[in-house]
Amino acid sequence: MDDRSAAIAAHDADVARDLARLNYPPNNWMPATYAPDGRPMLDVLVVGAGMCGQTAAFALLREGVRHLRVIDSAPAGLEGPWGTFARMPTLRSPKHINGPDLGIPSLTFRAWFSARHGEATWDALYKIDRLDWLRYLLWVRQIVGVPVENGVRLRSLTLVPGGVQAELEHADRAETVVARRVVLALGRDGSGEARRLPFPSFHSDSADARARVFHSSDPIDFSALRGKHVAMLGAGSSAFDNAGTALEAGASSVTMYARRPHLPQVNKSKWSVFSGFMKGYAGLSDAQRWRFYTYILAQQAPPPHESVLRCQKHAGFSIRFSTPWRDLTADHTGVAITTDHGVTRYDAAILATGFAVDLPARAELAALRPHIAVWRDRVSTDEATRYAEAARFPYLGPGFELQENVPGSAPDIDRIHVFNWGSTMSHGALAGDIPGLATGALRLAEGVVRRLFAEDAERHYEALAAFEDPELLPTDYFVPREARSTRA
Repeated sequence: MDDRSAAIAAHDADVARDLARLNYPPNNWMPATYAPDGRPMLDVLVVGAGMCGQTAAFALLREGVRHLRVIDSAPAGLEGPWGTFARMPTLRSPKHINGPDLGIPSLTFRAWFSARHGEATWDALYKIDRLDWLRYLLWVRQIVGVPVENGVRLRSLTLVPGGVQAELEHADRAETVVARRVVLALGRDGSGEARRLPFPSFHSDSADARARVFHSSDPIDFSALRGKHVAMLGAGSSAFDNAGTALEAGASSVTMYARRPHLPQVNKSKWSVFSGFMKGYAGLSDAQRWRFYTYILAQQAPPPHESVLRCQKHAGFSIRFSTPWRDLTADHTGVAITTDHGVTRYDAAILATGFAVDLPARAELAALRPHIAVWRDRVSTDEATRYAEAARFPYLGPGFELQENVPGSAPDIDRIHVFNWGSTMSHGALAGDIPGLATGALRLAEGVVRRLFAEDAERHYEALAAFEDPELLPTDYFVPREARSTRA
């Protein structure tokens, strides 16, 4: 065994010892529960096994919630964006971030990286390589024992007495399960969908459109763009990541279009990365939370300077500010972009337009659509109109649970918890942005555990009354249960 292999083995042994010292995972403490038709119920179904889903599951396992399942539609190793549509060379956060470790030092990225590459390499590291972050996440999942079922897609959720019924689709069969709680950790688009702007002449379902117009979250064969001229709609981080990837793959040019007269200059979200905000924000009034996050969202964030430098070193890169697209068409020869300055042709176009938040529109939640509270229901009509996107975020309870928009219309809707970007207006960026991940996952797990215990309070009291621990059996003062006085 070479030195590096020995270091990795020693580190894995350290993690095993730390987990054992923390008595992880504790025994399941919840009594068995059954659906109305007699089937055993899961305690929790976690939908999504990317960074948020696996960290939520880890937090639940730490609390003794053992009767859970974690599903993901993607193949093993491709859950989340890191190995698919995330196209930045390094993470945008500083290297010292924590989150998936849930506060266990040996589980941090630094400990994992140092075991594999040495402390000197860690000291010299600027930012975390994106694929290293993926490898680290998969290692955490494996070493803490988060069980993931791949190739399983959630089709629908409906409320049943005492739980939530989930219709699942496997490659070869359908399955119906009932869980007392469901955690939706469906990723950045999990509270809506990829934003694809409607253009008067654009037909997204045509063969030409599918071959030449892509969303930045789509699978894109960048090698096919070699020697091509590419139009990029948007000037955020993902736009620069996709532009850089295209140029490095040999694209002749990438022309970026932005509505703004210049790039945003300050990432206001960076200010919020401190304990007071991350732990205190959810406790503010609705008016205060609305004020904070509509401001942050409206300011937008600049792309990391590394992403900009990656693009501007290529002679074929350019940005057209204050130039929104008015129309888009695609044919067998390319695409045509219409702006206020006329029509320009390109070989292909990439829409780096982000993700729209509209949780009630998700197909999985069709049966619950009329009952889901969103922030539009909690602010004035004027404010909802002024900040239309913020108004579409789901309005969540203290444990990330859905709320009814009309009290009494669907009282069990709070059995569904939203743990992705859609939770931001209610909780801050605790489910998607890495710095807040541990705070969010622990809060989610605490909320789930609190509800599960309360629902079973009578059964727990019965267990308490029946509990026997004959502490004094080895002594002269032991009294059998049947002989004990009931008086104090």
